[in-house]
Amino acid sequence: MSGLDKSNSDKPNADSEAPKIEFPCDYPIKVVGKAGGELHAFVLEVMESHSPGFDQTRITIRDSRNGNFQAITVTIIATGEPQLQAIFADLKVSPLVQIVL
Repeated sequence: MSGLDKSNSDKPNADSEAPKIEFPCDYPIKVVGKAGGELHAFVLEVMESHSPGFDQTRITIRDSRNGNFQAITVTIIATGEPQLQAIFADLKVSPLVQIVL
């Protein structure tokens, strides 16, 4: 019977698949880049273009230990996968941005 158990474990199941996101929903986007006002302004510009009127009170900024980098987390109300893909693509274009999560 152990052979049956093994063959069943090779099949993907609902528990091992990535969870599906139900839109609209709150969606945090973290941008890590070179510290400074330019990064902050750029992130705000991109978010505003894809999520007009987003709640700017839901932004958190965290400086790196040496102050060279910042992690800016913006929580928006995501409307769908195309919106998120467009935001990620626009953020990654800037040389100020190191990582988008």
